[in-house]
Amino acid sequence: MKRINLIIMLLTSFVIINAQQNFVSNVSKRGTTAAPFLSISQGARATAMGSAFVAVADDPSTIFWNPSGIAKIPGGSVVFDHTNWIADIKYNFLAASYNLGDYGAVGVSFLSSSIEDMAVRTIDSPEGTGETFGVTDAYFSVAYAINLTDNFAIGFNPKFVMQKIWRTTASAFAIDLGVIYRTPFDGIMLAMSISNFGTKMKLDGNSTLVLYDPDPNSTGNNGQIPAYLQTDYWELPLNFRVGLSYDPIKSDMHKLTIALDALHPADDYESINLGAEYGFNDMFFIRGGYKSLFLKDSEESFTFGAGIKQTFIGNVALKIDYSYGDFGRLKNVQKFTVGVNF
Repeated sequence: MKRINLIIMLLTSFVIINAQQNFVSNVSKRGTTAAPFLSISQGARATAMGSAFVAVADDPSTIFWNPSGIAKIPGGSVVFDHTNWIADIKYNFLAASYNLGDYGAVGVSFLSSSIEDMAVRTIDSPEGTGETFGVTDAYFSVAYAINLTDNFAIGFNPKFVMQKIWRTTASAFAIDLGVIYRTPFDGIMLAMSISNFGTKMKLDGNSTLVLYDPDPNSTGNNGQIPAYLQTDYWELPLNFRVGLSYDPIKSDMHKLTIALDALHPADDYESINLGAEYGFNDMFFIRGGYKSLFLKDSEESFTFGAGIKQTFIGNVALKIDYSYGDFGRLKNVQKFTVGVNF
């Protein structure tokens, strides 16, 4: 218990110190970080529960929410998630984990965007120059988690992050940290996670190359000097989550899980996510939640979804989940997830 308390105190102290340096209570800092796609919820199950998942953390999508959760997953498990995001942007997320017993658990995750190429437009050619450009968001991570005791697990998730637009690219390295603790109170889990703690990102490439005239008022100089536009470094969207989950009903036929997450992001105000899941016979599931509660001017609110699980020979199970999230003026966000346990 002393080691567990020490780890929790260190993680909490780290977040408080970082928050004092990077967060001002009366300024949201929205739009001041790079790679905002790192904040998009992953997994239809978690999303349907209002993104309150840091303490539930019991399928491979927990690599995104709380990497310590993969230590709770027996055997092997894989999920594939497809997101219909706003502005016809789509994201594909793949996560897999495998439990090594006393040696802990390992996992991998990969996220990439699917965005159609767009026409290059200029002042002289507003209808397009005939060229097109593409945009790519992606990251790859390798996670590891281990149970330090029967009731306490810790996990790490180093990752490589990349963004590309036309002929410029930016990259960064980051790490997610998480802990999960089974409390002495029956059915209650307590968890914390820190996401996207890493290096800054800066766009560089041939798209920043311009021809510059250092003295346009002079006729005797070279007005076609190659030069690069200066771009700045931007922080990643650091996020700290504290969550609780509780199973008030747990039997062979019925299970009800209630979850609550409190969020402290570096690029927005604090908020709370609420969610619940009801499972019948470990086969049919109904979920609902509310995202970004108490967050000023948020477009996100109600979420709901459903899932089905079918067990085959042995311990092989197929899971299909769907989620719908209200996004206010931006309509809605829908997710589809297919998973296999073995």
